[in-house]
Amino acid sequence: MNNKKGFTLIELLVVIAIIAIIATLAVVALQSARANARDAKRVADVKQITTALALHMNAAGVYPDTVTAGGMIRYPDNASGTVYMEKVPAPPTPSDGDCIASTSYVYVPVLNGDSENVAYTLTYCLGGTTGDLTAGIHTATPSGMQ
Repeated sequence: MNNKKGFTLIELLVVIAIIAIIATLAVVALQSARANARDAKRVADVKQITTALALHMNAAGVYPDTVTAGGMIRYPDNASGTVYMEKVPAPPTPSDGDCIASTSYVYVPVLNGDSENVAYTLTYCLGGTTGDLTAGIHTATPSGMQ
């Protein structure tokens, strides 16, 4: 009687192929989850920035002249001023979807006739649908996120 125990080459190849397929599916799912996480962070960043801008407006009566990644939002703009945002975040990288050309948050103050910053636009880009926001370029204003 021949009682050899072990696997045939075909059995091993089938098992390796199944493991390769499962690993490929896991990598694809992980990449999708990472892209969704980056978009969620972009939305959260913009919400934090708009909150800091609203606090600045309440204290100063105007919005700041500039908001740049890595900078502060505070009033008055001196060492003893109240800090509303210690460090303005930069969008997470890499860019996703059609956001290759738009890799930063772009703040533009809106002036009234007296050259006071009475509003702003904050442009940002999402690589995919996040909540009720679709993929693409969006703008946040004092009235909300669009």
